[in-house]
Amino acid sequence: MTHQFTLADTVWTCPAENTLQAAYEFLATHKVDYILAQFVDLHGGIKSKSVPVHCLKDLTETGAGFAGGAILGFDMSPQDPEYMMVADLSTLTLIPWMPGYACIRGTGMVSDEPFMLDPRNILSHQAARLKERGLRLMTGMEPEFYLLREDEDGAIVPFDSTDTMERPTYDYRGLTRNSAFIEGLHKSLEAVGLEVYQIDHEDANGQFEINFKYDECVKTADNMQFFKMTAKEVANNNGAICSFLPKLSATTTGNGMHVHCSLVDDNGVNLFQDDSDPSGMGLSSIAHQFIAGIIEHAPALCALLCPSVNSYKRLVTGSPGIPSWAPVFIAWGDNNRSAMVRIPYGRIEVRIGDSAMNPYLATAAIIAAGLDGIDRDLTPPDACSLNFYDLSPQAIADMGVSCLPENLDAALDALEADAFFKDALGERLINSYLNLKRSEWKEYHRTVSEWEVNRYLTFY
Repeated sequence: MTHQFTLADTVWTCPAENTLQAAYEFLATHKVDYILAQFVDLHGGIKSKSVPVHCLKDLTETGAGFAGGAILGFDMSPQDPEYMMVADLSTLTLIPWMPGYACIRGTGMVSDEPFMLDPRNILSHQAARLKERGLRLMTGMEPEFYLLREDEDGAIVPFDSTDTMERPTYDYRGLTRNSAFIEGLHKSLEAVGLEVYQIDHEDANGQFEINFKYDECVKTADNMQFFKMTAKEVANNNGAICSFLPKLSATTTGNGMHVHCSLVDDNGVNLFQDDSDPSGMGLSSIAHQFIAGIIEHAPALCALLCPSVNSYKRLVTGSPGIPSWAPVFIAWGDNNRSAMVRIPYGRIEVRIGDSAMNPYLATAAIIAAGLDGIDRDLTPPDACSLNFYDLSPQAIADMGVSCLPENLDAALDALEADAFFKDALGERLINSYLNLKRSEWKEYHRTVSEWEVNRYLTFY
């Protein structure tokens, strides 16, 4: 059977039969010579090998081999068997900004077994738990990022030199004066089927957010990694730096990565939505249980959704007049952006994560925590539909609302203390993650900062 493609058919649709032949024909039509076989390390960093297109069959059967001991967080030694990324043809994607190339993801294997330190495998396992119950988690991620450049003095500044307003949120000039980057990014995403529906300039100078349509959770995580790669390379082609750093400076708004969640059945019905909900939030009992699980495990979740030292510079309270837009409080409420879980009618938005998070691990942890709430029939605390930034710390404490960890070290302590995640995600994974991140914390803690020198040089 021969599949017919045109140059306009840049979105790969994986057929049920003759898949490999169809893939070869698709790649030939688009003059693809190389395929980037990709996976992510525990940080979420994208790793690749370039594979000539004629080796696609081997890539789907044997895989591309990597020295696992060289991969951050994979807890492997030089004498261990190779980590093999066995390609899944359904993930085949053209790279529009680099003609002649495509990329592909799949299952990480070691000794012919799925490797359970591979973040995509971890999420796939949690998705399989849902599938056993006739469920799927649909997610939409909202990445924020900085568009920057290095000036003649080596300082990092907004790419657009006129982006200097004190409060530039939604300013039209942020879009018009960065249109070459924005259009290049949008067209690249659109060409592979990511349905972008809005782009805006955010609260900080040089900061943007882009939104594309939700999908099944593994697909969304794949899309997010493709988006990050594309945004960085389109920016580089325009002489800019695209950064997903959670917080550029003490005075800038940080980069969040909010995760919208809906649990659906085999027919695609949103099980989180219940129009008879007396609160007016449109939530079902199963949604309340899911929320309760997230609240129950919030401190430990923070270590996985806010994974860097810099992440906790974002998690600050701000003030009523100048909110940080980052949730610090372990609470939930109707359209409440000052709480860690916000309810846009009939679905859940987990707001604590930032743009540095590994989308596979973060989503896996959200599923695990939510299912724990369902399985244990947990009840969430009362909804808080108020602005926490208007309240004093004592007033918040009197409500019984606690705060998320204030730094990476405290978050890692919470993750280590919460035995649930070792059971749900795997003890080896959690231990490897803790070792990786504690090393990061120690390296940071031993660094003498400019603030310390300025404060203490002649202080004593």
